Amino acid sequence: MKYTYTSIPGVVVIEPDVYTDHRGFFLETYHQKKYGELEIHPTFRQDNLSHSVKGTLRGLHYQHPHPQAKLVQVFQGEVFDVVVDIRRGSPAFGRWTGAHLTGDNKRQIYIPEGLAHGFCVLSDTALLFYKCTDFYAPDCERGVLWSDPDIGIAWPMEEPLLSEKDAQSPRLKDIPPEHLPSY
Repeated sequence: MKYTYTSIPGVVVIEPDVYTDHRGFFLETYHQKKYGELEIHPTFRQDNLSHSVKGTLRGLHYQHPHPQAKLVQVFQGEVFDVVVDIRRGSPAFGRWTGAHLTGDNKRQIYIPEGLAHGFCVLSDTALLFYKCTDFYAPDCERGVLWSDPDIGIAWPMEEPLLSEKDAQSPRLKDIPPEHLPSY
């Protein structure tokens, strides 16, 4: 498999080996030993599947104090996936990185604990699958405003479909330090 480390420590874009023939394709969506060679050693506890329509933007989400590392992949459609470093003390604090994930390119993005995650749907619909290292904890759910001008994410859309919660998330600078993870 191919992989690229991003400008945010711990975030890796992975291109799994895909074996195709006249019947379709096969790929490993996770292999503990191979991912361990990339210094990815999570114990995944929950899998999630998100179906969204074109123009939907979900995020930027994180959990604190019960953080979740994630391994994200699109099974169908296309999304622009974004990760923001919100870890206090990180050399990349406030920076973002993004990747186009599609059902065709089969790329994955590994997101370590303590980072905010979001995505926007560029195709008519998208199925986004992600593995998490901790269970969803509603009382620990937090968010950062998707359009925070201090972060400056170059989203490929201007007026996304948002949940009320995501539309009202605070800017990073307005989040109390005790609500942010440490590096």
